[in-house]
Amino acid sequence: MNLKPAVAIALIALTALSGCSRRGTEEAPVAQSKGAATEVRLGYFPNVTHAAALIGVEKGLFTKELGNTKLTTQTFNAGPDEVNALLGESLDIAYIGSGPAINAYAKSKGEAVKLIAGATSGGAQLVVKPEINSIEDLKGKVVATPQLANTQDVSLKKYLAEKNLTGQVTVQNVENAQSLDLFKKGDIQGAWSPEPWSSRLVAEAGAKVLLDEKTLWEGGQFPTTVVIVRTKFLQEHPETVEAVLKGHVAAVDWAKANSGDAKKTVNAALEKLTSKKLGEKILDSAWDHIELTTDAQAKTFPQLAKDAVTAGVAKEAANVAGYADFTLLNKVLQAQGKPQVQAAGLDQK
Repeated sequence: MNLKPAVAIALIALTALSGCSRRGTEEAPVAQSKGAATEVRLGYFPNVTHAAALIGVEKGLFTKELGNTKLTTQTFNAGPDEVNALLGESLDIAYIGSGPAINAYAKSKGEAVKLIAGATSGGAQLVVKPEINSIEDLKGKVVATPQLANTQDVSLKKYLAEKNLTGQVTVQNVENAQSLDLFKKGDIQGAWSPEPWSSRLVAEAGAKVLLDEKTLWEGGQFPTTVVIVRTKFLQEHPETVEAVLKGHVAAVDWAKANSGDAKKTVNAALEKLTSKKLGEKILDSAWDHIELTTDAQAKTFPQLAKDAVTAGVAKEAANVAGYADFTLLNKVLQAQGKPQVQAAGLDQK
């Protein structure tokens, strides 16, 4: 068959374009819905700030909504390890601090994870030795945070930078449980810790609260714990993600309506995970410092991204545009007649 040159060139171009399209699809496939997942792997911390996850698991609220989908859980000490599990695809959904949540998004260039809900606002304090009365008194001292670049690590380093104390205070990354022993020995003189560890340091090690982080935020609202999901898992199994979010909303609602029982449930879960329950006074103190919520406080994320730069743990502020997808959460909330969560522009790239 004889083709005119223009037609031949068009066909060649079309063939080349379709070939590029196939290769592009292979390199960055857009996952299609495959229905309910056989299994969903959920990560969280054995901390009071992850109370919604602890309650959801302990009360069977997730499994109730998941039906035939198997729930597998894994606990972590700090966010960076959980991020590695998510990006390594050994975890599907995670309760995680806002700092590591942003890091996960930035590391994957905005592709691998999505912010789908809030979990806890507040619940982090800077606690210190009794003789320390100001942030300036920490010069030459050692202050602990749970892990390099985790939420509390960023908060402390940003605060020190704002007070022109960078390099004058030694920041030591220590697991929460170890910080208690180090504080008692005098090896550290302070810690920026999530609950219940800040309350434990006060009750068991003689520390005092120098600063409650909520005083640094407008209205005392900041996202200590949020819920994120692997983007591919969300695309392939939206009904499973929706089921987990139904369990999450149920856990938050139940905790708010049943504070006493909620604290007991959280304590029972902590005992299972750490082999030790919290004293009543410590639990009450920790509970008073947090607010369980499905609102991720999306409007704070651009500032949180900048904070990582100020803290010196990131070279440039992560672009958080397009990070949030509250579609399924708002579907669940709307079905229950509850106000929808606002994305504050984080759902647009």
